[in-house]
Amino acid sequence: MSGDGRASEGGEEEVRGARRIPGPRGAVDDLDLESVPRPLLPPPGPAAPDEAVPEQSAAEPPGPAAPERAGPEPSGPEDSGPEDAGPRDPGPEDAGPEQADPEDAGPAQAGPAQAGPAQAGPEQLAPHPFAPHPATPDQATPEPLMTSAPGTGLSHRVLQALLGAWALSACSAEETAAVEDHLTECAPCADEALRLRDAVGLLHTDGSLDLDPTLRSRVMDGCLGRRPARIPVPEHAAPYDAETARLDALLRDIGDSEWHAPVRLRWFEEEREVSRRTTVAGVIGHLTAVDGLLSAALGLDDPLGRGETPQDPIERTERYWSAAQRPPTRTVREPWRAQSHELIRTASFAGRNVAEASVSYGAFALPLQDALLDRAFECWVHGGDIADAVDYPYQAPAAAHLHRMIDLAARLLPAAVAGRRRAGLAGPAKELVTAGAPGRSVHLEIEGHGGGDWFIALDSPAALGSPERAVAQVALDGVEFCRLAAGHISPVEAAAGQEGDREAIRDVLFATASLSRL
Repeated sequence: MSGDGRASEGGEEEVRGARRIPGPRGAVDDLDLESVPRPLLPPPGPAAPDEAVPEQSAAEPPGPAAPERAGPEPSGPEDSGPEDAGPRDPGPEDAGPEQADPEDAGPAQAGPAQAGPAQAGPEQLAPHPFAPHPATPDQATPEPLMTSAPGTGLSHRVLQALLGAWALSACSAEETAAVEDHLTECAPCADEALRLRDAVGLLHTDGSLDLDPTLRSRVMDGCLGRRPARIPVPEHAAPYDAETARLDALLRDIGDSEWHAPVRLRWFEEEREVSRRTTVAGVIGHLTAVDGLLSAALGLDDPLGRGETPQDPIERTERYWSAAQRPPTRTVREPWRAQSHELIRTASFAGRNVAEASVSYGAFALPLQDALLDRAFECWVHGGDIADAVDYPYQAPAAAHLHRMIDLAARLLPAAVAGRRRAGLAGPAKELVTAGAPGRSVHLEIEGHGGGDWFIALDSPAALGSPERAVAQVALDGVEFCRLAAGHISPVEAAAGQEGDREAIRDVLFATASLSRL
């Protein structure tokens, strides 16, 4: 090496012909160049740095063989570049870059000046290492892991996405058929469909969304079992307490506009059905006016005010409605609610001392304990009328309470039959007996909810109903019997089964309907 840092010519000659250490291997070398199409050669540009170009294609046209270079200087006459400038005279083989034939130069013969893209042939240019691989005919699209059933036209992914809609029965007929065909062949989708169908089953219920009518009684019994009430509600007042609470829950749920929904009140007079139109608020006003009879019997304030007030339920209702200066609204709820609470509270504190107190209804009177059952029955019946008007679910009372209501109606039937006989609406008495003696009877069999067996005396209210003297039998469902007693169905439609004396059966059924009133 000379003092100016340049290698001497002799040194250059000594290293000629030695093997050259290869440069770093690029990522492009890992590509399968045979499967990648070559782009066209770009226009010539400046020479690239001195770097060996790896062998790119085995399909090159054959060129003259050249020895490998290990040093900076080319070893053959075809090599040209900046290192060739020296004392050697240029010969015909020393062609410059402009004179080189790209087809005659092999990949191992390229010199430093020939390593750039401007000197590479169109079949020798490698793609960019990060460029996407274009598809070739030998590269097929990978098949999906699972496919749909033949002929459905839907892929596995689409059918899998339809499983939720299929479980909800929201697919079209074609989609349903495609999904079900797919489920016979795809076990994972079949398992998922089974889980979704089970989950959908939890969303649908055949039961009513309304609370169980016995829920309040069960909760109260549980609470009182742990800590008995100091002043318990009497047994005869429990049905009225439960039914007013249920009706109050209904009224709490309805909107302002529903208080003006039309309601048709129905009852039975003599041989025909009678009705009266009002509103939801009007029904609550009617209950308030008639409940006032019990308030007056217990010494509480009468909702019709002080002074002389009518005793007949229809007259009291008409006066209450006429006293309102405008159609009643939801404001009637609070007075009715407060009055019912006060009735239960007073009856609870009085206990058995007032159970036999008489409550006058004008044409007849009832003991307070029976009057409370009567008001519970009417509260349930009119609660059902309101529920029908506003499309609200409303169930029958608890079985124990319904049984007590049916028992009250059965006890009132002998007097009702006698009243219709005096009016010429029932057949004559056939066998009069002394008071308390067994007489001709009709076996009233109440089935289902709150059912039981009662024997209704036919010839005298003072006679005793007896199974030994039964001349006929009639079977009714418990709720249907109450609907008949409320005047909501006719006697002809009510009987489920009849046997025996037809006249006696007819008298009992029509007497039951005559118990109804506004």
